[in-house]
Amino acid sequence: MKTLNELLIAEVTEHEFKSELEIKKPKSWLKSVSAFANGIGGSIYFGVDNTGVAIGLADIKKTADEISRLIKERMSPLPEFNLSAHRVDNNKDVLVLHIFRGNNTPYYYVGDGSTTAFVRIGSESVMASPQQLNELVMRGKNLTFDTLPTEYKVADLTFTSLDAAFKRIRKLILTEKDYISMGLSKPDGTVTNAGLMFSDECPLLQSRVFCTHWDGLDKSGGVDDAIDDKEFEGDLISQLLKSHDFVKMNSKVRWKKMSNHRVNKPDYADRAVFEALANAFMHRDYSVVGSEVHVDMFADRLEIGSPGGMPDGTIIQEQDIEKVLSTRRNPIIAEIFHRLDFIERRGSGFKKIREATAELYNYKNDFAPTFVSTRTAFHVVLKNMNFNKITSVVKVSTEVSTEVATEVKLTPEKLNALLEYCESSRTRREMQVFCGIKTDEYFRKSIVSPMLERGLIQMTIPDKPNSRNQKYIRTKQTRSL
Repeated sequence: MKTLNELLIAEVTEHEFKSELEIKKPKSWLKSVSAFANGIGGSIYFGVDNTGVAIGLADIKKTADEISRLIKERMSPLPEFNLSAHRVDNNKDVLVLHIFRGNNTPYYYVGDGSTTAFVRIGSESVMASPQQLNELVMRGKNLTFDTLPTEYKVADLTFTSLDAAFKRIRKLILTEKDYISMGLSKPDGTVTNAGLMFSDECPLLQSRVFCTHWDGLDKSGGVDDAIDDKEFEGDLISQLLKSHDFVKMNSKVRWKKMSNHRVNKPDYADRAVFEALANAFMHRDYSVVGSEVHVDMFADRLEIGSPGGMPDGTIIQEQDIEKVLSTRRNPIIAEIFHRLDFIERRGSGFKKIREATAELYNYKNDFAPTFVSTRTAFHVVLKNMNFNKITSVVKVSTEVSTEVATEVKLTPEKLNALLEYCESSRTRREMQVFCGIKTDEYFRKSIVSPMLERGLIQMTIPDKPNSRNQKYIRTKQTRSL
């Protein structure tokens, strides 16, 4: 006799508990049959209450017969399933209905005057959105958005970035046969959606990326709403490289002088940034018109968001990152990115992002990248390794004495750290966030003004002290600290 714990762990994405079979309300559990068949499969445990305690079924054979009958009557097409009976925990009879991942999606619940497809989100079975339903239809036809044909002709498009990348990286000059073999075009000369997205003049409005460097910790803004912003469209290779350059241009690489070498301290691991961007372009849902990839930089983090949740319908927060299998929503795009060495076939993107970040100088477990998915979006969050760091500094000199630090209302260590931070020009808001001070007026009067008066920092636009573009930089007399 097995214990219930040997059969299951908890009611999560792939499991659901039912204390009894609701024959008069079959939708209450058949919607999960639909969701499991439309997703990665799953099991419903009959005779188990919602706390995971086995209470048993009175007539397990009758229950099994009714389940089979209702699935055949109310599901279209008929999903593949398996029923197994188990006696657990003090002779309690439990019936397990396992539904396999289906290939003929969408699987609909038919009843109550409607035909509805469901998907699994976390521990719930919910009605599929129009985008999810469209994706299920394509999956049932063994199609993906990037493989769909268009009316555009190869002869009417140019592929400058794609051709140049293959010539530079693979030493290969692409021909029409190559376009066909890679799935970018058809033998009749028309291009697929993938071909459009790799063309220089890509007409798909949803194939673009918005990059914004926000002033502060959120989109409400600080002194300014945004420090920098760019919108990139056109071919996917240019979008990837330009958005990567945007992040590099808007982040810092601090450094620390050691006895016989210099230690670089970048805000972000460059490899992690590139991997996260490549995954966003490769796995996003391009069928959502009016959507785009968003790259949002804040004082303490970098967020990369893309339309479409996990391709298999799972929630990334519930998964073991080390064991997540690679599911390609856009196989042609993924194959080209692989050929250009942008990504690997092994589906190790999450692991590489974490490993590259863990190698940074200031890394701690609190700064590990996070991955968040919903039914409609996916987000990668990389933490700024240099945010609000009070680093160890050489002993306080006469220019930055304890007396001066007291006047500036910072400890000598914090003042030295702020001066080191201002080796590169900084906005007042950046300095304020670095110090962890929330009140604007206090920071301006008690920190910035005394530092200016003491000659510790200077304005980059001295003739326009109230300019919205004003920044501050450490003065020459304190640079030797």
